[in-house]
Amino acid sequence: MADTQQVDAKAERTVARLAKQISAFSSKHGGAEGQLANIGERGTRIVLVGEDGGWGDLVAPSHETARKAVEKSGITVHEEFDGEFAAKVRTGPYEWSRMAGIQVGGPSNG
Repeated sequence: MADTQQVDAKAERTVARLAKQISAFSSKHGGAEGQLANIGERGTRIVLVGEDGGWGDLVAPSHETARKAVEKSGITVHEEFDGEFAAKVRTGPYEWSRMAGIQVGGPSNG
């Protein structure tokens, strides 16, 4: 029983930490929306897009942890990263040069 309590306590701390990071991102960017993407054994990626077009991501150890974190943070979560949601992302010169390098097989800049 003690092992289960330790695991539950650790999971709840992880949820709280992720929710705090999501809320901080949202505050910095005038609000935020997100999408959860399974990345296999590594967990679930929480993709965040701010109202100002800024974007970022976090990785949670499980889909359940990610789901709880976004619920706790209060952001809107999309089922898919569809065109309407993706159109909110604003990219800068760094992203464009990095994407161009990847497309033509060149070295990455980061």
